[in-house]
Amino acid sequence: MSKILFAEDERGLREITTLALTKNGYEVDAVNNGIDACTLISENVYDLIILDIMMPGKDGREVCKFIRSKYDVPVVFLTALGEENDIIEGYEIGADEYITKPFSTKLLLVKINALINRYKGLLVKDGKMVVDEIVIEPARRYVTVYGKEVTLAPKEYELLMFFLDNRGLVLARDQILDAVWGSDYDGYDRAVDTHVKKLRAALGDAGSHIETVIKAGYVWK
Repeated sequence: MSKILFAEDERGLREITTLALTKNGYEVDAVNNGIDACTLISENVYDLIILDIMMPGKDGREVCKFIRSKYDVPVVFLTALGEENDIIEGYEIGADEYITKPFSTKLLLVKINALINRYKGLLVKDGKMVVDEIVIEPARRYVTVYGKEVTLAPKEYELLMFFLDNRGLVLARDQILDAVWGSDYDGYDRAVDTHVKKLRAALGDAGSHIETVIKAGYVWK
């Protein structure tokens, strides 16, 4: 059973989300402030940590910095701060995912499961993920292919991570849209094709891992 720490000062949201996580098989420690979060992080081993940003004691950013100074564990920000600068800062501090409120519990569970599987299945020494010729440092969204840095736009990076989390599975365009763009996206599913094309180009020869499945979607081989 995977163990999660959830730090959120809004009682109702904390209880509802904790219940959803528990019903889906996770063991959850829930706290309402950043100081207690840091204490538990020092005393326990967690598979994933969810942080609100605006908490008493220590805010979520401070807690994330504390985590990144000591531990390799996936961190998710779950917060009402949804401005672009807030999101960018969250990723720069070291968050693996940044989810804004209100949020879909279903999407949160999908992302949590993917992150835990990613860290357990792919994370190697010094917080690096290695998939064939591709090396990724999730804490700073740094990607190299054959040892050379590759610059990816945010959606291309998220698309790459979604493919890697689901290696060998045929992914329909609507599945990709829900996971990468969110369930409230109201654009066209051809956005997936456009970004897949850009991702393949950015990865160079490694882009051949992404195969098109006619009338079905894409698969990472």
